[in-house]
Amino acid sequence: MAATRLELNLMRLLSRCEALAAERRDPEEWRLEKYVAALEDMLRELKKQSSKPAPELLNEYSRKVDFLKGLLEAEKLSSSTEKALANQFLAPGRTPTTTKERTPATKTVHLQTKARCTGKMRSELLGTDPLAISDSEELNVRKRKGLVSDEKQSAVELDAVLQHHQDMQEKLAEEMLSLARSLKNNTLAAQNVIKQDNQTLSHSLRMADQNFEKLKDESDRLEQHAKKSVNWLLWIMLIVVCFIFISMILFIRIFPKLK
Repeated sequence: MAATRLELNLMRLLSRCEALAAERRDPEEWRLEKYVAALEDMLRELKKQSSKPAPELLNEYSRKVDFLKGLLEAEKLSSSTEKALANQFLAPGRTPTTTKERTPATKTVHLQTKARCTGKMRSELLGTDPLAISDSEELNVRKRKGLVSDEKQSAVELDAVLQHHQDMQEKLAEEMLSLARSLKNNTLAAQNVIKQDNQTLSHSLRMADQNFEKLKDESDRLEQHAKKSVNWLLWIMLIVVCFIFISMILFIRIFPKLK
């Protein structure tokens, strides 16, 4: 499928951005940031088109634009160590942007940026001025040693920095695991205490229910006993009254009234 006009413009602007990224720029340089923002807009428009490129090519464009964007964000960091770490995790493009390139320009920019950050880190550690070496001397050193030696040296130093951060992360992970174990033990102890309290409370509730049932039975029995006692007393009183009444009649009959 033939490239559209928007894709051609994106490729030209991407090639221009890669060339700017490979150059030494002033801190006040603003063109690359504006170009990258325009690249993002063009990439979004390209993804919306019906005649868009193949998904692999779109992923490659996105990879290169994300690399340039990450490169700009890494340059805004204040510490050389932070810049080196940020550049370490950048992913350059896998294929050249133009046919004139033998290797992807973003990969070359990545190697140059890593070497530059490594040099700044080394100068900060040794207390030397990174601007003491001129551009011509730096180019001669690169020609003698080559990009391979710079990449190996930067990789060794960055590996040391990454190892230090990895050790710190492992130490923090161990502390978090220790805290998690302590929290787990405390939680289990609290669960055991709550379980024992629930068992004690359940036992108390059962005893209270049993005592309530016993009290209810005794109350019923006492009520029945009280009713029986009242009935017997009533009959006794009736018998006594009848006996007294009959006795009075007999007394009157036996002892007539005196004249």
